[in-house]
Amino acid sequence: MGDLVRAWLPWEDSERVLGGVPDGVSAQTEPEGTEFFVPGYMVGVDLPAAFAAMPDLKVVQLQTAGYEAVVPHLPEGVTLCNARGVHDASTAELAVGLILASYRRLPRAVRNQELGVWPTDYVDMDDSLADRTVLIVGYGSIGEALERRLAGFECEVIRVARRPRDGVHPTTDLPELLPQADVVVPLTPATDETRGMVDAKFLARLKDGALLVNVARGVIVDTSALVAELGTGRISAALDVTDPEPLPSGHPLWSAPNVLINPHRGGASTAFEPRVARLVRAQLERFAQGEALINVVAGPPR
Repeated sequence: MGDLVRAWLPWEDSERVLGGVPDGVSAQTEPEGTEFFVPGYMVGVDLPAAFAAMPDLKVVQLQTAGYEAVVPHLPEGVTLCNARGVHDASTAELAVGLILASYRRLPRAVRNQELGVWPTDYVDMDDSLADRTVLIVGYGSIGEALERRLAGFECEVIRVARRPRDGVHPTTDLPELLPQADVVVPLTPATDETRGMVDAKFLARLKDGALLVNVARGVIVDTSALVAELGTGRISAALDVTDPEPLPSGHPLWSAPNVLINPHRGGASTAFEPRVARLVRAQLERFAQGEALINVVAGPPR
């Protein structure tokens, strides 16, 4: 192998997926000698066992933006990179889709179609995204992608992030911003700081008729508080993620009023593979050439 970087990749045909394995890299599907590891996407991996089988490991490149489940098992001295940017298009599209499906009552249309019923009670108007205020909490690359997709819907966007900047409010402004929002879209990562962020006080600040759209992580929402608030009929929710997840049969969230639940499919679209392939290939090239890696979220920089 000489000085080739040994990369354990999750695809049987890495040449096809990556459009060619970069020079200086040897692609393999087993742990022996691995320096650069790309775990499978949405596939359960015994991380402690996998890491133990890779004593030469230097880099873990995830296919997900979230990385909180990996950090506790990361060996000392190993660099962890996430897939920031890979899921922007898919997740932003889904967020828009959940808003429109909720506002235009598409779940009810699907149920009526299954029953073969043409309703005669549509005397009231559907809600429209036009003229609404959308509050994005955690304004990063996905938030930017979401705002680009909202640009044609004649709505106003308010941006909030942990680090304020021009045009982006700090999270300390949330108490005064939440009552202004028709739609609230949390896009924060799951951290000790954000876990349970959307709690009873957060929800109580929402205006009557507000829509909560969670395409981030289930644990940032206090599920019991959300079920209680939905039970009042005061707000609605559209959720791609839940806590717990998978959501067990019989859980009260399933039967809560005014909620649309999607089974965590935010990143699962045809936009995913070409974007993750570009990222992995670029990271492999950087590593093989001794250049700095991007998207480093834990461990030493490389």
